[in-house]
Amino acid sequence: MQQQNQQHQLQQQQQQASNGSSEVQQNGMGQTDGCEGNTAESQNGVREEESSPKLSVVQQEMVRLIGQHLVELGLKKSAELLMSESGCRLDHPAAARFRHCVMDGEWAKAEAALSELRTMLDDPSSLKEMRFLLLEQKYLELLEGGQAMDALTCLRSQLTPLQHNMDRVHQLSSLMFMSNPEELRAAAHWTGMGKDSRKELMDRLQHFLPPSIMLPPHRLETLILQAVEQQRTQCAYHNTRSDSQVSRGSDDDCIQRYAKVLGSGGSLLMDHSCSRNAFPGTTVQILSDHCDEVWIARFSPDGSKLATGSKDSTVIIWDVDPETLTVTRRFTLDGHSYGVVYLAWSPDSSKLIVCLQEEAAELVVWDTERGEQICKVSNSPDDSLTCAAWHKDSRKFVCGGMRGQFYQCDLEGHILDSWEGVRVQCLAIQNDGKTVLASDTHHRIRGYHFDEVQDHNIIQEDHSIMSFTLDNTGNYALLNVANQGVHLWDLRNRTLVRKFRGLTQGHYTIHSCFGGDNQDFVASGSEDNKVYIWHHRRELPVVTLVGHTRTVNCVTWNPRYPAMVASVSDDATVRIWGPAPQYRGTSSSQNGTSATSNGRESESPTSHMFLSNGAAV
Repeated sequence: MQQQNQQHQLQQQQQQASNGSSEVQQNGMGQTDGCEGNTAESQNGVREEESSPKLSVVQQEMVRLIGQHLVELGLKKSAELLMSESGCRLDHPAAARFRHCVMDGEWAKAEAALSELRTMLDDPSSLKEMRFLLLEQKYLELLEGGQAMDALTCLRSQLTPLQHNMDRVHQLSSLMFMSNPEELRAAAHWTGMGKDSRKELMDRLQHFLPPSIMLPPHRLETLILQAVEQQRTQCAYHNTRSDSQVSRGSDDDCIQRYAKVLGSGGSLLMDHSCSRNAFPGTTVQILSDHCDEVWIARFSPDGSKLATGSKDSTVIIWDVDPETLTVTRRFTLDGHSYGVVYLAWSPDSSKLIVCLQEEAAELVVWDTERGEQICKVSNSPDDSLTCAAWHKDSRKFVCGGMRGQFYQCDLEGHILDSWEGVRVQCLAIQNDGKTVLASDTHHRIRGYHFDEVQDHNIIQEDHSIMSFTLDNTGNYALLNVANQGVHLWDLRNRTLVRKFRGLTQGHYTIHSCFGGDNQDFVASGSEDNKVYIWHHRRELPVVTLVGHTRTVNCVTWNPRYPAMVASVSDDATVRIWGPAPQYRGTSSSQNGTSATSNGRESESPTSHMFLSNGAAV
């Protein structure tokens, strides 16, 4: 009899060895947390000569991450074999049972398994929230399944007594008499009964469990995407939008999520690196249509047009070709009495304010679609209106100058409000649509509320602020400061973030800009005839563009086509900069994202210059 029992036990062990542990087979998960160690014969039926390797804690965690990812991909048998061979377990047995019950919709067993996990929770108070989520799913599935009485019992005797999230309980009770499943799902903000909603529920429940008990959902994928994003952050030439925060869908969307994050040509097999030849650094076009010094240039907000203004009092409107990154002359706006010192596009890209030299007593608003003048603003022959900024509605704007004029106007040329005694050097309007920022002769930027007649100090510099601009969020300002250069300020915290080095800035008015697909870059002209481009996290320039022969007065970055930059100079030319020819044409090729195992493409961001013809050296 004893011999028969021994044979029977041996057969059972061999059966376990061929099939994996019973817990693994049932749930697609391993038996234990970490490795079991090398024993004469493991619980999985592995003999001493085939025993599991001795793995460190980090190695055990890596095995668990791989196993979880295999399960998420539907490769459960591979995960079972991995767990069996390594002697590790994916989740704690109680957590594995809990997952199994949730995915099978066995709500009573799920609550019992949850009770087993009570002592393992980092925060015991989260037990009530987990129970609530379970019962909510149970209630909704009963409703959709037509079991109204059972659903009512669940609501009254289980959900309500919890006295948790009562607003949601009241909302759930209002669903009781909905017979249409689609209507029910929409009202409950729920995907419906079945595997998908239960998986979403399980993902939410997992966040309450310590990772030693049950891994957070999609943990390996999350780590990989974080690593890719970190590499992109360190890349000096990365000029494409970050998609690491892509919303999650089903597991079938995994490939699409990776593709969006990696970009065209990216790979997980090698380190991320963008070629500098894909970055704006080559002269694409030189425009010599102006007859005198060119002082200002601005791309329209939609990126379809470029406006340039010069000392000869003319403004030229150019049409942008996004495929070739070139511009063609559309028409000339002339009739101005003095040189053009500032241009401001309306947010809808249809109108342009032209500000003239200090001697002029007026500014002009143009319709850039038809090339017609809309209005002039002139209050007094003693006025000086050398800067302007639009409100969001493209129907009102503010303007001012160094002689103390500061007005709010409409498209009829009427002055709606005025602020006396403020000598304005440059203007911008924050995203709240109310706060007007103005730099003045006291080396500061102040905020003004015309409606409330209030003002307050925001930034104080030690030298004159020659010009400034805001990023898309309105939270950061880029200042050109006399004898100092370009400074980046955090407006929310009112702190100086960075002083960019390299350029030459005296007392000339030079206009800098934010740029790139994420506005990760800063560009400015310089009195040494060069264009400097910095990554916003670096003090030294990543690219220096050589080609102009006199002071570069303004740089503007196309907001829609991030591979396109324009600069204007006292040499009377406008230069359009873009990537090397092989990277032009389509948005994907402009990205220039590549992957290298050793990062050879990522040369030192300060180790190169560009020749006058735009060739990289």
